[in-house]
Amino acid sequence: MATFIHTADWQIGRQYGQFDVESGALLAEARFDTVAGIARLAQARGVDAVLVAGDVFDTQAVSDRTIRRLFAALAAYAGPWVMIPGNHDAALAESVWTRAQALGCVPANVHLALEPGVVRVSDTMAVLAAPLTQRHTYDDVTATFDRLDTPAGVLRIGLAHGSVTGKLDEGIDSANPIAADRAVTARLDYLALGDWHGCLRLDGRTWYSGTPEPERFRGNDPGDVLIVGIDAAGAEPVVDRLRVARYRWLSWQAPLLVDADIDALAQRLAPLGSDDVLRLEVSGSLTLAAWERLQGVLGEADARVRALRADTTQVVLAPDAHDLSTLGLDGYVADVANALQAMQAEGDPAKGETARDALRLLVQFQQEATRAAGSPA
Repeated sequence: MATFIHTADWQIGRQYGQFDVESGALLAEARFDTVAGIARLAQARGVDAVLVAGDVFDTQAVSDRTIRRLFAALAAYAGPWVMIPGNHDAALAESVWTRAQALGCVPANVHLALEPGVVRVSDTMAVLAAPLTQRHTYDDVTATFDRLDTPAGVLRIGLAHGSVTGKLDEGIDSANPIAADRAVTARLDYLALGDWHGCLRLDGRTWYSGTPEPERFRGNDPGDVLIVGIDAAGAEPVVDRLRVARYRWLSWQAPLLVDADIDALAQRLAPLGSDDVLRLEVSGSLTLAAWERLQGVLGEADARVRALRADTTQVVLAPDAHDLSTLGLDGYVADVANALQAMQAEGDPAKGETARDALRLLVQFQQEATRAAGSPA
């Protein structure tokens, strides 16, 4: 049996500007660690090759140091690697790949398939490569597979990057199309694809591996590599998914209908830790006391998880009579507070956010004034 690892979309050099600098740096570093883990896995499993289906790099403009670090991360596996460029790192006349070659940092066991063709990785397996030579093309670059010859009895493994026609979610960019029946027309034993960042089986011979380290809040099942075994040419592949991701990216919604819902949210957040990246969308109507409690819960969670993006723009701040009485809001100030509450309820998100922020400031100033008035002279 021939075995190989199918992986893709490493996106090395990706930036995480939506998070603070420390968290962004750690998320970027995890991508190198995951690649090194794939190399160790390949060595431990004794696979015949590792196939990387495009977007090794997130951009052509990564630093020389990043290029060197990527290829150094492969050191644990001495067998053949086959890499193709994807849409993020297309094989342009001057590209991240030509820079890597000029730096002299590409190991001898790493095959950069920068042109369409056949890469023989062993006596029993040939990789039919369809690299992207520009970011967007509207021709099916895998069509060449139908015309590529390989010796009888040798496994034909396709390696490509793009969107399989009619198989992905609506709205996926139509650039870089791949025929849904390519494995059949090209007599492939397996078609290893990249571009879709989640693990996806299209048929018994056609798979997307997904990115091995999640980098967005899309719930399309990323974080794996595929270990593929094939007994002989024409045999059905045996595909095993193996989790390799460091971080878990979660997207939650938290409607707060009563104050007790904040305690329930706190319990839900409690198990999360330093390997979790969370986007939390909070909605509801809260009293001042509940709002302060929510801020405490979010602050505690932010200290535990790797990164937290909490969106509270849909929260309506609604001081009750007790809040207003406690803060001593009366007369004109009370009228302003009531007007701001009414603005939040109008349904205009921009006005609602402005009104909520203004009400928070009003409350903050009133709290400070109350504390100052109670301080000893």
